Amino acid sequence: MEKKKFDWKKITGSREMSLVIVLIVLCVFVQIRNSSFLTAVTLEDMFRNYAVTFILALGMMCVLLTGGIDISIGSTLAFSGMAAGLIMRDYMIATPLSFLISMAIGAGLGLVVGLVITKGKVPPIVCTLGFMNIYRGLTYLIAKSQWVAAYQFTDSFKNFALTKYLGFGLVNNMIAVTIYCYIIFYVVMKWTTVGRRVYAVGSNPEAAAVSGINIGNVKIGVYTLMGFLCGLGGALWTSLYKSAQGDMATGIEMDVIAACVVGGVSLTGGRGSVTGVFLGSLAIAIIGKALPLIGVSQFWQNAIKGLIILVAVVLNVLAQRTMDKNNLKRREM
Repeated sequence: MEKKKFDWKKITGSREMSLVIVLIVLCVFVQIRNSSFLTAVTLEDMFRNYAVTFILALGMMCVLLTGGIDISIGSTLAFSGMAAGLIMRDYMIATPLSFLISMAIGAGLGLVVGLVITKGKVPPIVCTLGFMNIYRGLTYLIAKSQWVAAYQFTDSFKNFALTKYLGFGLVNNMIAVTIYCYIIFYVVMKWTTVGRRVYAVGSNPEAAAVSGINIGNVKIGVYTLMGFLCGLGGALWTSLYKSAQGDMATGIEMDVIAACVVGGVSLTGGRGSVTGVFLGSLAIAIIGKALPLIGVSQFWQNAIKGLIILVAVVLNVLAQRTMDKNNLKRREM
Protein backbone atom coordinates (compact mmCIF):
# COMPACT_ATOMS: atom_id res chain seq x y z
CA MET A 1 0.00 0.00 0.00
CA GLU A 2 1.19 3.48 -0.83
CA LYS A 3 1.80 5.83 2.05
CA LYS A 4 -0.18 9.02 1.93
CA LYS A 5 2.05 12.05 1.72
CA PHE A 6 1.62 14.81 4.26
CA ASP A 7 -0.07 17.60 2.32
CA TRP A 8 1.24 20.91 3.63
CA LYS A 9 -0.59 22.82 0.90
CA LYS A 10 -3.94 21.57 2.16
CA ILE A 11 -3.11 22.72 5.70
CA THR A 12 -1.60 26.10 4.86
CA GLY A 13 -4.30 26.69 2.23
CA SER A 14 -6.83 27.06 5.02
CA ARG A 15 -7.03 30.64 6.27
CA GLU A 16 -7.67 29.49 9.83
CA MET A 17 -4.79 27.00 9.89
CA SER A 18 -2.40 29.55 8.41
CA LEU A 19 -3.40 31.99 11.13
CA VAL A 20 -2.92 29.33 13.82
CA ILE A 21 0.62 28.69 12.56
CA VAL A 22 1.39 32.43 12.59
CA LEU A 23 0.04 32.75 16.14
CA ILE A 24 2.15 29.82 17.35
CA VAL A 25 5.29 31.35 15.83
CA LEU A 26 4.42 34.73 17.37
CA CYS A 27 3.86 33.19 20.82
CA VAL A 28 7.16 31.29 20.67
CA PHE A 29 9.00 34.45 19.65
CA VAL A 30 7.49 36.50 22.49
CA GLN A 31 8.12 33.69 24.99
CA ILE A 32 11.79 33.64 24.02
CA ARG A 33 11.98 37.40 24.59
CA ASN A 34 9.97 37.31 27.83
CA SER A 35 9.48 34.04 29.69
CA SER A 36 6.49 35.39 31.65
CA PHE A 37 4.24 35.50 28.57
CA LEU A 38 3.01 31.90 28.33
CA THR A 39 1.97 31.58 31.94
CA ALA A 40 -1.52 30.93 33.32
CA VAL A 41 -1.65 34.33 35.02
CA THR A 42 -0.63 36.29 31.93
CA LEU A 43 -2.95 34.40 29.59
CA GLU A 44 -5.94 34.75 31.92
CA ASP A 45 -5.22 38.44 32.27
CA MET A 46 -5.02 38.77 28.47
CA PHE A 47 -8.32 37.00 27.82
CA ARG A 48 -10.05 38.93 30.62
CA ASN A 49 -8.83 42.32 29.41
CA TYR A 50 -9.68 41.60 25.76
CA ALA A 51 -13.02 39.87 26.42
CA VAL A 52 -14.95 42.91 25.20
CA THR A 53 -12.96 42.98 21.94
CA PHE A 54 -13.65 39.26 21.41
CA ILE A 55 -17.39 39.78 21.94
CA LEU A 56 -17.74 42.92 19.81
CA ALA A 57 -15.91 41.18 16.97
CA LEU A 58 -18.83 38.74 16.69
CA GLY A 59 -21.28 41.57 16.12
CA MET A 60 -18.93 43.31 13.70
CA MET A 61 -18.59 40.06 11.76
CA CYS A 62 -22.36 39.98 11.19
CA VAL A 63 -22.38 43.64 10.12
CA LEU A 64 -19.48 43.10 7.70
CA LEU A 65 -21.09 39.94 6.31
CA THR A 66 -24.04 42.05 5.10
CA GLY A 67 -21.66 44.48 3.39
CA GLY A 68 -21.90 47.14 6.09
CA ILE A 69 -19.61 48.52 8.77
CA ASP A 70 -20.11 50.13 12.19
CA ILE A 71 -17.51 52.51 13.57
CA SER A 72 -19.85 53.86 16.26
CA ILE A 73 -19.42 50.81 18.52
CA GLY A 74 -17.04 52.50 20.96
CA SER A 75 -19.49 55.35 21.52
CA THR A 76 -22.44 52.95 21.77
CA LEU A 77 -20.56 50.96 24.40
CA ALA A 78 -19.68 54.14 26.31
CA PHE A 79 -23.26 55.47 26.32
CA SER A 80 -24.71 52.11 27.39
CA GLY A 81 -22.14 51.59 30.12
CA MET A 82 -22.43 55.14 31.38
CA ALA A 83 -26.26 55.10 31.44
CA ALA A 84 -26.35 51.80 33.34
CA GLY A 85 -23.60 53.06 35.66
CA LEU A 86 -25.53 56.23 36.47
CA ILE A 87 -28.68 54.21 37.21
CA MET A 88 -26.69 51.93 39.53
CA ARG A 89 -25.16 54.95 41.26
CA ASP A 90 -28.55 56.53 41.92
CA TYR A 91 -30.66 53.45 42.67
CA MET A 92 -28.16 50.71 43.64
CA ILE A 93 -29.81 48.16 41.36
CA ALA A 94 -28.77 44.50 41.24
CA THR A 95 -25.95 43.38 38.94
CA PRO A 96 -28.14 41.32 36.54
CA LEU A 97 -30.53 44.25 36.13
CA SER A 98 -27.63 46.58 35.39
CA PHE A 99 -26.46 44.24 32.62
CA LEU A 100 -29.97 44.00 31.18
CA ILE A 101 -30.39 47.78 31.17
CA SER A 102 -27.04 48.29 29.45
CA MET A 103 -27.84 45.66 26.80
CA ALA A 104 -31.32 47.10 26.20
CA ILE A 105 -29.92 50.60 25.74
CA GLY A 106 -27.23 49.29 23.40
CA ALA A 107 -29.80 47.39 21.34
CA GLY A 108 -31.91 50.55 21.07
CA LEU A 109 -28.94 52.59 19.86
CA GLY A 110 -28.05 49.91 17.33
CA LEU A 111 -31.65 49.79 16.13
CA VAL A 112 -31.56 53.53 15.43
CA VAL A 113 -28.37 53.11 13.39
CA GLY A 114 -29.89 50.22 11.43
CA LEU A 115 -33.08 52.16 10.67
CA VAL A 116 -31.19 55.21 9.42
CA ILE A 117 -29.01 53.04 7.17
CA THR A 118 -31.82 50.93 5.70
CA LYS A 119 -34.76 53.33 5.65
CA GLY A 120 -32.74 56.49 5.02
CA LYS A 121 -30.45 54.82 2.46
CA VAL A 122 -27.43 56.37 4.19
CA PRO A 123 -24.05 54.69 3.51
CA PRO A 124 -23.00 52.73 6.64
CA ILE A 125 -19.61 54.42 6.96
CA VAL A 126 -21.20 57.90 6.85
CA CYS A 127 -24.07 56.99 9.17
CA THR A 128 -21.94 55.32 11.82
CA LEU A 129 -19.34 58.09 11.65
CA GLY A 130 -22.10 60.54 12.52
CA PHE A 131 -23.51 58.38 15.31
CA MET A 132 -20.02 57.83 16.68
CA ASN A 133 -19.87 61.53 17.51
CA ILE A 134 -23.54 61.82 18.50
CA TYR A 135 -23.43 58.95 21.00
CA ARG A 136 -20.08 60.07 22.40
CA GLY A 137 -21.41 63.58 22.94
CA LEU A 138 -24.56 62.23 24.59
CA THR A 139 -22.41 60.13 26.90
CA TYR A 140 -20.73 63.27 28.24
CA LEU A 141 -24.07 65.09 28.43
CA ILE A 142 -25.91 62.50 30.53
CA ALA A 143 -22.89 62.23 32.84
CA LYS A 144 -22.52 66.04 32.96
CA SER A 145 -18.84 65.54 32.05
CA GLN A 146 -18.29 63.57 35.26
CA TRP A 147 -17.67 59.88 35.83
CA VAL A 148 -18.98 57.10 38.04
CA ALA A 149 -16.30 56.03 40.51
CA ALA A 150 -15.68 52.59 42.00
CA TYR A 151 -17.25 53.39 45.38
CA GLN A 152 -20.53 54.26 43.62
CA PHE A 153 -20.94 50.73 42.21
CA THR A 154 -22.27 47.81 44.22
CA ASP A 155 -19.74 45.26 45.47
CA SER A 156 -21.32 42.44 43.47
CA PHE A 157 -21.00 44.44 40.26
CA LYS A 158 -17.35 45.29 40.90
CA ASN A 159 -16.57 41.69 41.77
CA PHE A 160 -18.22 40.32 38.63
CA ALA A 161 -15.03 40.74 36.57
CA LEU A 162 -12.94 39.06 39.30
CA THR A 163 -15.02 36.01 40.20
CA LYS A 164 -15.64 32.70 38.41
CA TYR A 165 -19.19 31.63 39.20
CA LEU A 166 -20.33 31.81 35.55
CA GLY A 167 -17.37 29.64 34.63
CA PHE A 168 -18.25 27.05 37.30
CA GLY A 169 -15.17 28.01 39.27
CA LEU A 170 -12.84 27.19 36.37
CA VAL A 171 -12.56 30.40 34.37
CA ASN A 172 -13.16 34.09 35.04
CA ASN A 173 -16.68 35.44 34.42
CA MET A 174 -15.43 37.71 31.61
CA ILE A 175 -13.91 34.72 29.83
CA ALA A 176 -16.99 32.58 30.50
CA VAL A 177 -19.30 35.17 28.89
CA THR A 178 -16.97 35.27 25.87
CA ILE A 179 -17.04 31.47 25.54
CA TYR A 180 -20.84 31.36 25.74
CA CYS A 181 -21.14 34.07 23.08
CA TYR A 182 -18.86 32.21 20.69
CA ILE A 183 -20.71 28.93 21.17
CA ILE A 184 -24.05 30.62 20.45
CA PHE A 185 -22.78 32.45 17.40
CA TYR A 186 -21.03 29.35 16.04
CA VAL A 187 -24.26 27.37 16.17
CA VAL A 188 -26.43 30.20 14.79
CA MET A 189 -24.11 31.14 11.91
CA LYS A 190 -23.37 27.56 10.89
CA TRP A 191 -26.62 25.67 11.33
CA THR A 192 -29.58 28.04 11.37
CA THR A 193 -31.67 29.88 8.79
CA VAL A 194 -30.82 33.20 10.43
CA GLY A 195 -27.11 32.65 9.84
CA ARG A 196 -27.66 31.61 6.21
CA ARG A 197 -29.72 34.74 5.58
CA VAL A 198 -26.95 36.99 6.88
CA TYR A 199 -24.44 35.33 4.53
CA ALA A 200 -26.90 35.48 1.63
CA VAL A 201 -27.53 39.22 2.00
CA GLY A 202 -23.81 39.97 1.85
CA SER A 203 -22.79 37.53 -0.88
CA ASN A 204 -25.60 38.26 -3.37
CA PRO A 205 -28.26 40.79 -2.31
CA GLU A 206 -30.25 40.45 -5.57
CA ALA A 207 -30.51 36.68 -5.29
CA ALA A 208 -31.36 36.99 -1.59
CA ALA A 209 -34.21 39.39 -2.39
CA VAL A 210 -35.54 37.09 -5.13
CA SER A 211 -35.50 34.15 -2.71
CA GLY A 212 -37.78 36.08 -0.35
CA ILE A 213 -35.29 37.39 2.20
CA ASN A 214 -36.16 40.83 3.56
CA ILE A 215 -32.75 42.50 3.16
CA GLY A 216 -33.74 45.58 5.14
CA ASN A 217 -34.88 43.57 8.15
CA VAL A 218 -31.68 41.50 8.12
CA LYS A 219 -29.55 44.64 8.10
CA ILE A 220 -31.60 46.25 10.86
CA GLY A 221 -31.22 43.02 12.82
CA VAL A 222 -27.42 42.88 12.57
CA TYR A 223 -27.01 46.52 13.63
CA THR A 224 -29.39 45.97 16.55
CA LEU A 225 -27.38 42.89 17.50
CA MET A 226 -24.19 44.91 17.27
CA GLY A 227 -25.70 47.47 19.63
CA PHE A 228 -26.85 44.72 22.00
CA LEU A 229 -23.31 43.36 22.20
CA CYS A 230 -22.01 46.91 22.75
CA GLY A 231 -24.40 47.16 25.69
CA LEU A 232 -23.05 43.89 27.06
CA GLY A 233 -19.55 45.20 26.47
CA GLY A 234 -20.39 48.43 28.30
CA ALA A 235 -21.46 46.53 31.41
CA LEU A 236 -18.40 44.26 31.25
CA TRP A 237 -16.09 47.23 30.70
CA THR A 238 -17.39 49.20 33.70
CA SER A 239 -17.21 46.09 35.90
CA LEU A 240 -13.66 45.32 34.77
CA TYR A 241 -12.29 48.84 35.27
CA LYS A 242 -14.68 49.69 38.14
CA SER A 243 -15.61 53.05 36.68
CA ALA A 244 -17.74 54.61 33.94
CA GLN A 245 -16.04 57.42 32.04
CA GLY A 246 -17.07 59.41 29.00
CA ASP A 247 -14.00 58.46 26.98
CA MET A 248 -14.09 54.72 27.69
CA ALA A 249 -13.58 52.37 24.74
CA THR A 250 -12.38 55.20 22.51
CA GLY A 251 -10.78 53.62 19.45
CA ILE A 252 -11.92 50.08 20.22
CA GLU A 253 -13.54 49.92 16.77
CA MET A 254 -10.05 49.73 15.27
CA ASP A 255 -9.19 46.59 17.25
CA VAL A 256 -12.57 45.02 16.49
CA ILE A 257 -12.42 45.65 12.75
CA ALA A 258 -8.80 44.48 12.70
CA ALA A 259 -9.80 41.26 14.47
CA CYS A 260 -12.46 40.57 11.84
CA VAL A 261 -10.27 41.39 8.86
CA VAL A 262 -7.32 39.38 10.18
CA GLY A 263 -9.75 36.51 10.79
CA GLY A 264 -10.76 36.50 7.14
CA VAL A 265 -14.03 38.44 7.17
CA SER A 266 -14.47 40.22 3.84
CA LEU A 267 -15.13 43.95 3.92
CA THR A 268 -17.34 43.52 0.86
CA GLY A 269 -19.60 41.04 2.64
CA GLY A 270 -20.60 37.42 2.36
CA ARG A 271 -17.41 35.77 3.61
CA GLY A 272 -16.16 35.07 7.14
CA SER A 273 -16.48 32.59 10.00
CA VAL A 274 -16.79 32.57 13.77
CA THR A 275 -13.62 30.49 14.02
CA GLY A 276 -11.73 33.02 11.94
CA VAL A 277 -13.02 35.91 14.04
CA PHE A 278 -11.91 34.15 17.22
CA LEU A 279 -8.41 33.64 15.81
CA GLY A 280 -8.31 37.24 14.57
CA SER A 281 -9.35 38.52 17.99
CA LEU A 282 -6.75 36.28 19.58
CA ALA A 283 -4.11 37.76 17.28
CA ILE A 284 -5.06 41.30 18.33
CA ALA A 285 -5.06 40.27 22.01
CA ILE A 286 -1.65 38.60 21.73
CA ILE A 287 -0.17 41.60 19.96
CA GLY A 288 -1.66 44.01 22.50
CA LYS A 289 -0.37 41.96 25.42
CA ALA A 290 2.96 40.88 23.95
CA LEU A 291 4.30 44.14 22.56
CA PRO A 292 4.57 45.87 25.97
CA LEU A 293 6.25 42.75 27.37
CA ILE A 294 9.05 43.01 24.80
CA GLY A 295 9.44 46.76 25.27
CA VAL A 296 7.48 48.19 22.31
CA SER A 297 6.01 51.63 23.03
CA GLN A 298 2.29 52.42 22.91
CA PHE A 299 2.73 54.60 19.83
CA TRP A 300 4.34 51.78 17.86
CA GLN A 301 1.56 49.44 18.95
CA ASN A 302 -1.06 51.60 17.19
CA ALA A 303 1.11 51.82 14.07
CA ILE A 304 1.58 48.05 14.03
CA LYS A 305 -2.17 47.44 14.39
CA GLY A 306 -2.82 49.79 11.47
CA LEU A 307 -0.25 47.95 9.38
CA ILE A 308 -1.86 44.62 10.27
CA ILE A 309 -5.26 45.86 9.04
CA LEU A 310 -3.71 47.08 5.77
CA VAL A 311 -1.85 43.82 5.15
CA ALA A 312 -4.89 41.72 6.06
CA VAL A 313 -7.13 43.67 3.65
CA VAL A 314 -4.60 43.24 0.83
CA LEU A 315 -4.35 39.50 1.53
CA ASN A 316 -8.14 39.19 1.59
CA VAL A 317 -8.41 40.95 -1.77
CA LEU A 318 -5.72 38.71 -3.29
CA ALA A 319 -7.38 35.60 -1.86
CA GLN A 320 -10.76 36.66 -3.25
CA ARG A 321 -9.26 37.24 -6.70
CA THR A 322 -7.65 33.80 -6.63
CA MET A 323 -10.97 32.21 -5.64
CA ASP A 324 -12.79 34.07 -8.43
CA LYS A 325 -10.22 32.92 -10.99
CA ASN A 326 -10.46 29.31 -9.84
CA ASN A 327 -14.26 29.43 -10.00
CA LEU A 328 -14.10 30.88 -13.50
CA LYS A 329 -11.72 28.10 -14.62
CA ARG A 330 -14.09 25.43 -13.28
CA ARG A 331 -16.98 26.96 -15.23
CA GLU A 332 -14.92 26.96 -18.45
CA MET A 333 -13.97 23.30 -18.09
